[in-house]
Amino acid sequence: MEPLRPNSVVRFGTFEVSLQSGEVRKSGLRIRVQQQPLKLLEVLLEHPGEVVTREELRSRVWPSESFGDFDQALNIAIGKLRSALGDSAENPRFIETLPKRGYRFIADVSVIDAEVRPNKPEPLAGDLPGAERKAELGDKFQGAGLTVAPKRRLWPMRRIFIALGLILSLLILSVWLLRSRGRAPTEIRSLAVLPLENLSGDASQNYFADGMTDELITDLAQISALRVISRTSVMAYKGARKPLPEIARELNVDAVIEGSVLRSGDQVRITAQLIEASTDRHLWSQSYDGELRDTLALQSRVASAIAEQIRINVTPQEQAALKNIKVVNPEAYESYLKGRYFWTKLRRTV
Repeated sequence: MEPLRPNSVVRFGTFEVSLQSGEVRKSGLRIRVQQQPLKLLEVLLEHPGEVVTREELRSRVWPSESFGDFDQALNIAIGKLRSALGDSAENPRFIETLPKRGYRFIADVSVIDAEVRPNKPEPLAGDLPGAERKAELGDKFQGAGLTVAPKRRLWPMRRIFIALGLILSLLILSVWLLRSRGRAPTEIRSLAVLPLENLSGDASQNYFADGMTDELITDLAQISALRVISRTSVMAYKGARKPLPEIARELNVDAVIEGSVLRSGDQVRITAQLIEASTDRHLWSQSYDGELRDTLALQSRVASAIAEQIRINVTPQEQAALKNIKVVNPEAYESYLKGRYFWTKLRRTV
């Protein structure tokens, strides 16, 4: 593929990416892609069909940042990029994961030069630009003994109106920001825990992500003042590519919990985000690490943090239940999750 230029437009499938404006369009319609996922996409598009290592992605996307967990940031950004493109780690159409190495863009890519424009024909006499047309008419009038009064210059007055319009817009924006900051947060009395995404890159670990979703729903359902949507209802949205406000409206909830599970051997990381349904605004986000035998304790910490963020009334008994630290046998717990996962799949097919 020819080298990409700053003004190139890259096309793959039904998508087009403008490197100059940073816009992504699907079938001609603009879609929203956040800054870091977009930068990842641009780096991958520079090397279609080639492996781009995690180290190269870090140097290109996060060159000057120092944070404790690059892997988490990269996994979240890749997940958001796949979500925007309607892609998945299990059956990739665009981005293939190479565990512990990096990623590869596997779709066909073509480059369109944004500077290519059709040549405009020379203007006819009747189509002359304003200044030339005025000169031609002036010559004709003067030849007939007539004079043409010059048009008064309106530029200074126009600039004044433009400046006044900008000042008025800034005043309106300032008032809106002040009112937004002083606005009381939406009261959250109901929420839905969407199926947690499996970030391990191994589809055989789906049972583990579904099990973590079930346990988090169970923990939050212990809070009597909070209405939590059932597992049966939320599992219908597994893999769905719908906007979160639309899902929230369909489930009739005030907020949505979305997140991911990353498992490597006996190490587990749970990442959760609390999103206000009406505004699609992130209210809280946190990651929790631990060993497989401490999984239930991690889930209780997530549930407690969510309850604290939404400021729901939790009784002392419910607080004690959430803080009850449970240690499980890893092998037994994993067998339990597998059994429940396959039993649920069997019930769906019967």
